[in-house]
Amino acid sequence: MASQLPADCLNEIFEHLDDRVDLRSCSLVNSLWCNVSVPILWTNIQNYNVLIACLPNESKEILLKNEIITSTPNPPLFYYVTFIKNVSIEEIGRKIQNLLKKHQPISFDNSKCLIVAQEVFKMFMNQTSLKNLNYNYSSSYISNIQFTAYPGAMGCLRNLTELNCCSDLSSGFFYQLSQICRNLQSLKMTIRDIISDGLADLISGQRNLKCLSIKNYNGDWKEIIPSLTKLPDDLIKLDFDADQGYEPIPLSFIAKFTNLQELVLSFNYNTESFKNLQHVFFPQLQILRFNYKCPNHDYLIKFLENNGKNLIEIYLDEVNINSLNLAISNFCPKLKSLYTIFNYDEVETLKSILNKCQQLESIDILCGGDFYLDETESLEVFHLKDFTN
Repeated sequence: MASQLPADCLNEIFEHLDDRVDLRSCSLVNSLWCNVSVPILWTNIQNYNVLIACLPNESKEILLKNEIITSTPNPPLFYYVTFIKNVSIEEIGRKIQNLLKKHQPISFDNSKCLIVAQEVFKMFMNQTSLKNLNYNYSSSYISNIQFTAYPGAMGCLRNLTELNCCSDLSSGFFYQLSQICRNLQSLKMTIRDIISDGLADLISGQRNLKCLSIKNYNGDWKEIIPSLTKLPDDLIKLDFDADQGYEPIPLSFIAKFTNLQELVLSFNYNTESFKNLQHVFFPQLQILRFNYKCPNHDYLIKFLENNGKNLIEIYLDEVNINSLNLAISNFCPKLKSLYTIFNYDEVETLKSILNKCQQLESIDILCGGDFYLDETESLEVFHLKDFTN
């Protein structure tokens, strides 16, 4: 019966299997199932010995010449490299090191790792069309490889839709990528001490960006804000660290992204910059999350008054004023998920939220101690059949 299912139906089914074990099991059923499941399984690199076996003959000769391999491996059953869509540069560097340490523990050195990595990236640039690139590590031997300059890089990276990178990668990498990749849908950046030239060009050149994440690790990322203002206004998810030490980061540029559906802000110290957003309308906003500190409560209450009617999820990591939870009750009728903190005297506010937010499916609250709502009192509220103000 299994062999009678057409390949396109099997492909549709197998693409929804997240477990690699399940996909490997499917590949053992028969030749048809194997031919359909293997390309899906190998969208991520599964085995680095097999990856080396996929290298072209000229690359294998280079490895033989440098005594990295002692014989030419047989060609694999599939040319697996053509299936690869997702690549982590850091993982490739680490896996190649581990592979050589295992097979050459006495003669191991990073110069041989560099040779292998170079040949692997040459093969990628010529044979793959990547969708997801993770390059968030710049201090290993592999950072010396300018793989974006290899022949075929334009074809390999032209259809890239997701990029995860750090700000201190080489300027050459960012400049070359800015010329190749104009249709990223997701960009995640880690801002470090150095922001290389070319990063701003990569950002401002995007025309189809939907999700943007900026995490700050001791860097000054204010200099890239002008490039953020050049992005189209169809961004739907924004997640970033909103202050830099004790210095606030201007947030007024966020106002242009009126199609936002999810907004995640992380404040460690200074929340005053949220003042610029209190009067802005985001008619599509559904998810609002504040990590660590909450903005000034007056600003946030005004923001909820303007934007609370379509919110389905709120996460507040720090709440100390009863009026803020009351604002959730008054302005967020479609809420389905809530994480907040109730003070010891807010039992009536809890009742109000449960009564007015009729679509609420989950609520996570901090209880106990001298300052927060008593656990027993909270449970009694949840056990009531009818909530009244």
